[in-house]
Amino acid sequence: MAIRIDSEILESACKDIIETILFALPDSMKGTVYRIGSPPASVVRRVTSGVISGDRLEISWGLPEVSDYNPPGKPWLSYRDEPGRPLEAMAWCVEKQRSWTAGDPQNDMRSVRLQVEGRESDFHHMEPVLIRKMDLYGTETPDIEYPKTFYNEVIWQDSPYVVVAVIKIHFKPYTIKMAGPQTKVIKKLSRALGTELLSYQLKQESMEAMQRLSCDRLASCNILADALRNAVAKTGLIFSLIKLELGFLRGQWEQALLKGTGKEGMRREAIDTLNEVIMQMEEDTDKREKLIAMHNRLLEISLPTEKGEQWVDRHILKGWDEVLSRHSDDIHSKEKVLEGVERLKQSLRAGADPATIAAYTEIPDQLKMQWVELITRQPDSLDMELLDRFIDVLADRNLALPCQVKARKSLKHLKALAESMCQLESNTNTVLREVLNGNGKGAVSAPQCNALG
Repeated sequence: MAIRIDSEILESACKDIIETILFALPDSMKGTVYRIGSPPASVVRRVTSGVISGDRLEISWGLPEVSDYNPPGKPWLSYRDEPGRPLEAMAWCVEKQRSWTAGDPQNDMRSVRLQVEGRESDFHHMEPVLIRKMDLYGTETPDIEYPKTFYNEVIWQDSPYVVVAVIKIHFKPYTIKMAGPQTKVIKKLSRALGTELLSYQLKQESMEAMQRLSCDRLASCNILADALRNAVAKTGLIFSLIKLELGFLRGQWEQALLKGTGKEGMRREAIDTLNEVIMQMEEDTDKREKLIAMHNRLLEISLPTEKGEQWVDRHILKGWDEVLSRHSDDIHSKEKVLEGVERLKQSLRAGADPATIAAYTEIPDQLKMQWVELITRQPDSLDMELLDRFIDVLADRNLALPCQVKARKSLKHLKALAESMCQLESNTNTVLREVLNGNGKGAVSAPQCNALG
């Protein structure tokens, strides 16, 4: 796997995400998570599968079915797209880093069963779990060999992401469709799984580094100091993961808050308007697609009001300024663009509107006041006290957010990881001071060195 974590921890994390999805989506029936091995082999292996009972109270686990993806798995060369071989949805997810929805099994061009046996498969959605190369390898251009297509084209090379897993969820007939609300939930939870897997790897790396430090801190001080300082530098990454989790919660809160107010579709309408304008203008294809991608990106993230407006100015308005400078005589398009951008900003303010918040009566007033004060905060650095407050409030089931239990667990895990990193930095500095001062006495406890093999 592109991520190195203990197999039991991996299985536990996969079960958690399947459980969250199956209980959150009433039409879902079964979930499976596949791990994607290290490139270029990129072996796909099924980690675990869960089937929810008819009364939706219990989930049974295991790998009962015969499948090419059961251990030991299936390598990239055996499932990639090739002439004369059935097309697989897995190949699409891994190569394109995009989801695949089988909402019409009779016409599913990537159903192996339909292509080989002429029998339709079931209704399902597959979502790749993506992690940024910078987060995983510490650089956007890691020195690794990527998989290649049948036509010898390298995949992932120009993408900022790698695929580390794929989530597959089966649904009741005719209850799933491309870009439907269920697919958006699964996409957001796939990011949560990626965050969790990455945090586990960071913790494992820090523990291994601390063990190596304790085994032979003097002989390997210089090497370990570099390795440990690299791990400590990832504290900023942990903060980014925390902000991602808070953004996910903010999106859920705004969805609940705006439901039935007429404001819930404001952002989508503004983005559709901007996309329509750019499609009607004579522009370079790459520049047009880049601007559309920025528009659509705002549907996937949830930022505090002020930071959201800054994001719109920096990524969307700036891009439009360049486009409109080349079409200065098109006054009508300019007016529609400015109107669309303003509507975008209004949609970002909707979740903090006092009147809308006051009118929301689904949760107790005291809890609502606590939650609004927290979720509208804009922390610029790691704040353990703020994290503790989030964890405490998320323990109250009256908040009634769809994935608050999962989010609370993730925040607790990230907080513990941040504390470990702080301790690791303290231990590193202690050892470096001792070596520089010629002091052989150590304050760092030494584990059994043979535990490292």
